[in-house]
Amino acid sequence: MAHGLGNEALEGLERSCAENDRIVAAPGATGLERIEARFHGNAFDLHRHDTYAIGVTLDGVQRFRYRGAVRHSLPGQAIVLHPDELHDGGAGTEDGLRYRILYLEPSLLLDCLNGAPLPFVRDAVVSDPALRDTLLSALTPLTEELDDLFVADFIAQLAQHLKRHAGQPAKPMGKTAWRAAALARDYLEENAERPVRSDELEAVTGLDRYALSRHFRATYSTSPHRFLVMRRLQRARRMIEMGEPLAETAVAAGFSDQSHFNRHFKKAFGLTPGRWAALVRGVSATRSVVAQSRDVR
Repeated sequence: MAHGLGNEALEGLERSCAENDRIVAAPGATGLERIEARFHGNAFDLHRHDTYAIGVTLDGVQRFRYRGAVRHSLPGQAIVLHPDELHDGGAGTEDGLRYRILYLEPSLLLDCLNGAPLPFVRDAVVSDPALRDTLLSALTPLTEELDDLFVADFIAQLAQHLKRHAGQPAKPMGKTAWRAAALARDYLEENAERPVRSDELEAVTGLDRYALSRHFRATYSTSPHRFLVMRRLQRARRMIEMGEPLAETAVAAGFSDQSHFNRHFKKAFGLTPGRWAALVRGVSATRSVVAQSRDVR
């Protein structure tokens, strides 16, 4: 099973870079990011983001800490990380690691769940061929864009897999609270490049800031503040992938300075902006270290 997955997933990628640590980013869809990552040793420090991280190990052993335990994923197994859960990642053996993963905004799943809460899969490593095949349908090949009809069907299938592995769902949220959280989310997305005050969200949603914070976290598994920061960081990653300088990226994404940007980037993604830039541009390991050393820590 492992060898078959490894050969298929190389389709459409630059084979000359197969031995180098790197990240290959796929064309994006709204609320859905897809990458392939190749690493030796530790890749990401402890970090957390406000999206689901759901992927498939292709080659090697994927080792990561998650919810107080060390987990290992083998080729063909799926990984399901819930939003806002602290984790790291890297290769579990000297042979290195290759995997594909997608980052899914919770709001896309919520549209399929009819008011039910986000499914929480306690076993981060899942042996489920049906889930694996559903994931690979969106992850192979990475060179193709995903059209709207495919994305809708994919998310509907994924929601059913996650609900099945999560077991019995909790009591659905009330419609009023869910609508308030959705209004706050939309407002934060539209104003992600500037500071947003709590009284603005109170005016938009009709809830006080403390009730809104509870309902927002119950709906999207993260706080309004972290949601806002993550939107800025997502824009920054897109700019980095297009080759924009890090200093200009920090300002354009709404951060007060590069040090502020670097700190939030590493906290969210487990590596510095300089290291990310080197990986997505296919820079050699030596040049990557130089780029990382220039980051403001």
